[in-house]
Amino acid sequence: MGRGDPTDAEWERLRPFLPVGNGRCGRWRDHRQVINRIPHWVRTGVRWRDLPERFGPWKTVCERHRLWSGDGTWERLLQQVRGAADAEGEIDWDISVDSTIVHAHQHAAGARTDPSPEPSAREGRKGETPGRDTVTKFRRPPGGGGAGGEGLGRSRGGFTSKLHLSGDGRCRPLSLIVAPGRRADCTQFIAVLEKIRVPRRGAGRPRVKPGSLAAGKAYGNGPVRKHLRRRGIRHTIPERSDSQAARPRKGSRGGRPPGFDKDRRKKRNTVERPINRLKQFRAVATRYDKRGYVILDTATAAALAVRLRM
Repeated sequence: MGRGDPTDAEWERLRPFLPVGNGRCGRWRDHRQVINRIPHWVRTGVRWRDLPERFGPWKTVCERHRLWSGDGTWERLLQQVRGAADAEGEIDWDISVDSTIVHAHQHAAGARTDPSPEPSAREGRKGETPGRDTVTKFRRPPGGGGAGGEGLGRSRGGFTSKLHLSGDGRCRPLSLIVAPGRRADCTQFIAVLEKIRVPRRGAGRPRVKPGSLAAGKAYGNGPVRKHLRRRGIRHTIPERSDSQAARPRKGSRGGRPPGFDKDRRKKRNTVERPINRLKQFRAVATRYDKRGYVILDTATAAALAVRLRM
């Protein structure tokens, strides 16, 4: 076993949830042999062709990672591991939300645009929705559900993506979203909350609602607070200075100042620690992938490694 490879105990936690086969790929190569290679690449960020020879053919590792990113296997594995952890009481549902900038390497640019199919007679009518792009080999939408194509954009830091995430009270990621670096944090807040899905053992719907939530001033606008009140989620978000200044001008329409729990606010740093842990993986700290769904599931594979080692 090489440095950083999953231990026997971690492998036993992961093994029951691995897929048993796939019609397109025929017979799987040994899962453990391949899974040992992918964390090495995520941790070091080397080119696929530069993987050590002891890992075998680099193309097998690359295709497996992209295939599992495309069909959502990494996300399902992480959800199942989270479900087992929640059943054992290992998830603290007092969550925090934040984001971090991921600088994009020059190799992350230049993703090809999928050609659109010929519109049908119905789609060609005035007012009808045009046809969707052709289905590519990997079906996951670009950008991992975030707006902005492949999740790339120009910001103050240059060519960047932004990783939005929620973390539980024990400093482990609960949900991940990739968006362009120029997008404001509050625009992805609802998407981050909707991404929280922790399966339950046996019958029952997945848990999607946190016990409480803390976030920074970037999330202190009206739509975010309205969404949290509608879902009945207790939250601690400091009020922005422009909102404070606007209240006296609005008079009775300005409403009352939102509640604020200083003690709960002190726990908001629990989301900074999973960010630091994820950025220990060099393929997450710097984006090398052209496709948004691949960088999203690269971060998901890193979050899975963090979850297994806690």
